[in-house]
Amino acid sequence: MTGKNVGMWLVVLGFLTVCGAVGGGARGQADGTVAAARQPKLAEEQFKNIQVLKGIPADQLIPAMMFITASLGVECDFCHVEGAFEKDDKKPKQTARKMMEMMFAINKENFDGHREVTCYSCHRGSTKPLATPMVMAEEPKEVDTAMSGANKTGTATGPTADQLFEHYLKATGGAAAIEKITSRVEKGTIEFAGKSFPIDIYDKDPDKRVSFTHMPQGDNITDFDGHEGWLAPPGRPVRDMHGPDLDGAAIDADLHLPLHLRNMFSGVRVAPGAEKIEGRDAYIVVGQRDGKTPLQLYFDQQTGLLIRLVRFGDTPLGLLPTQIDYEDYREVGGVKVPFRWTLARATGRFTIQATDIKQNVPVNDARFARPSEPAQHPNSAK
Repeated sequence: MTGKNVGMWLVVLGFLTVCGAVGGGARGQADGTVAAARQPKLAEEQFKNIQVLKGIPADQLIPAMMFITASLGVECDFCHVEGAFEKDDKKPKQTARKMMEMMFAINKENFDGHREVTCYSCHRGSTKPLATPMVMAEEPKEVDTAMSGANKTGTATGPTADQLFEHYLKATGGAAAIEKITSRVEKGTIEFAGKSFPIDIYDKDPDKRVSFTHMPQGDNITDFDGHEGWLAPPGRPVRDMHGPDLDGAAIDADLHLPLHLRNMFSGVRVAPGAEKIEGRDAYIVVGQRDGKTPLQLYFDQQTGLLIRLVRFGDTPLGLLPTQIDYEDYREVGGVKVPFRWTLARATGRFTIQATDIKQNVPVNDARFARPSEPAQHPNSAK
């Protein structure tokens, strides 16, 4: 792996946010009040030469760029000059500005300002949209995240969402066993970009979580203390979590998800049909959350266990999905937890395989303190 590739993957890991063995905090979820109090900068105040995306929070600019790379199937250097992103030397950057303006105009003039058309609507992973229909093209299945439809609680012949939540609670060990879990320590490996590194993850109730990916350059740290979160790649400045990052960290940090799941949602429905995941049929529950993006939950029809969770980050250009697949459930301390989980986004994926998980072991609160800024190398200015 080259130095450039390592740097890229450190950024990808930061935005993916190392997730845990089935999290999801209804209580203790970050509400952004602390971050809001800091009055984050606007994009044009933090970055140079912002023209179309003026007025958005600065922390939404990179997710918006990630949405473009995912929609067109390109990397940053397709539009930007490496090391000088503010320059306008490349024609695709000028074109991208025009396309964003066109997209905003289409939505404003035809959909009352609702974001119905996005970059992905036309590009579908290609730099040049197709103008001719394809023959027998198979589109990926997309689950409607809206609450429209006659049946908002169950299918005509299948279980309701509440029944699926109850089955999940029993399958993982039951309320009494889950309530006893106060901490969890996980050791294993994380695989991404064809490489494998050791990883240690510490969880503590209520809603604290930190992971240490041990890399040759140093530890890559993802940290959430129940209210605020940080991303600390080795040798780089600590980055505060905002918006989707905080929401994802709060979802990952709750040790008692099966108990809290139902109360997370203002509305739920079971999607029609079933989804095949690794050869297993799964029910799909769509849950709406007040003031937040929806969640899609996939429950194994045989075991009742949660085998997939899809959440969405809201960017100025569209929703960025994050898919987490859970496998290799084993019983630890009377509760079933997945020993393997894969997190995937359009920008990349990684898989964590736990080799050892312990419940209710002492975890010092100091582990969740904000990481120290990296010391500047004495020769760094040369």
